[in-house]
Amino acid sequence: MANIEAPMAGKVLEIMVETGDTIIEDDEIIILEAMKMENPIFATEGGIVKEIKVKVGQQVAEGDVLLVLE
Repeated sequence: MANIEAPMAGKVLEIMVETGDTIIEDDEIIILEAMKMENPIFATEGGIVKEIKVKVGQQVAEGDVLLVLE
């Protein structure tokens, strides 16, 4: 299992994956709003999405777990 963490603090605008999806490294997975800019967050590794730890509209801090992969 692996965690994908937020590289910056921000607000979750969009979640591009669902539980059970297979993703590969560099897939766009989440859009975070930080400093009034939309920032795409890319997968740091591949796997199957086991759990999504955030919801649209949620504020996250740098280092918060966004997804859990198996």
